[in-house]
Amino acid sequence: MRELTKLAVIVASYLVAYFVPWSDPVIRRSGLEAFMMLQDYAREHVLTCLVPAFFIAGAISVFVSQASVLKYFGAQANKILSYSVASVSGSILAVCSCTVLPLFAGIYMRGAGIGPATAFLYSGPAINVLAIVMTAKVLGWKLGLARAVGAVLFALLVGLIMAFFFRKDDQDRTAGAIYVPDSDKKERTLLEEGLFMLTLVLILIFAAWARPQDPQNVIWNMIFSVKWYLTIALLATLGLILWRWFERWELRTWVEATWTFMKQIFPLLGAGVLVAGFMLGRPGHPSLIPEHYIHSLLGGNSLLANLFASVAGALMYFATLTEVPILQGLLGSGMGNGPALALLLAGPALSLPNMIVITRVIGLKKALVFFITIILLSTVAGMIYGKINP
Repeated sequence: MRELTKLAVIVASYLVAYFVPWSDPVIRRSGLEAFMMLQDYAREHVLTCLVPAFFIAGAISVFVSQASVLKYFGAQANKILSYSVASVSGSILAVCSCTVLPLFAGIYMRGAGIGPATAFLYSGPAINVLAIVMTAKVLGWKLGLARAVGAVLFALLVGLIMAFFFRKDDQDRTAGAIYVPDSDKKERTLLEEGLFMLTLVLILIFAAWARPQDPQNVIWNMIFSVKWYLTIALLATLGLILWRWFERWELRTWVEATWTFMKQIFPLLGAGVLVAGFMLGRPGHPSLIPEHYIHSLLGGNSLLANLFASVAGALMYFATLTEVPILQGLLGSGMGNGPALALLLAGPALSLPNMIVITRVIGLKKALVFFITIILLSTVAGMIYGKINP
């Protein structure tokens, strides 16, 4: 099957090279936008977001026991605890739809149930306290409150729906998940393990801390001005932790696990970013699909407008917090309040690049149910909000 996949990629690449009319100005501009988006992604997200996330995923797969994952996120875990933790995780991790992928893959491959795992997958980029506060400040408190309530509720609903449809698969995974600890594994205290993981998470948070959109936000500006000092201090702390509490073979295993996640996920993300850039372009830069078509389809509060907003948001890539200025421009161009909420609920949690990777991790059937559930819930939420706040 892998050889057939390679053959399909080669044939598809040849057909694109042969048939795509690159002499056409629109196609040429779209091709440029694809690589410009890839460059933006490489400059803004790879080193500060994805690389720390890959190391966290590797740490989860190596240092977090399967027994612990099954205890808190497995199919037989306490539902209230597992879904509560998974559905509010985004309030801690200010990550985008692609950065959350290695973390999701780490806990899912470690034995987490499909319900809690997908609740975490949605909540990671969707329930971002900073983004919700900015939404309320820039776009109005009503839209900010609707986004906050909708995101938490969606995380729970998405997880429960996925758990219901694929409960048999979860039971089969649980039945086959037998964890046998390594006999030579170095024992560490819970405090030591917790400090190690907390340091990794803080490195991700501060390294990815975005430039403030509002120059009057004193706290945000202050943290941004010292983000690299904090990151360097945390890296030094991490080095000390690794030197004092970890053995060399453990570090080697950690790096190998991190590299495994990078091999599986990074090429797919790159391909997805190129496709998204070619079709939709960067914000403010036209590509194959003209922006005025999007604007004309997002006015009012019809079923079509909300559905289109959900689908467009699901396909587009939003870096953390960038959805707010994009929505500000769209609302100024005549976008309805309902479609705005629909895009806010679907957009940050999904993107074409992350949909490709999710399909690879959990399979096509589970992935389709996950995507369709988010799009439909976002559409319904947009219509309800549009009725309440036209």
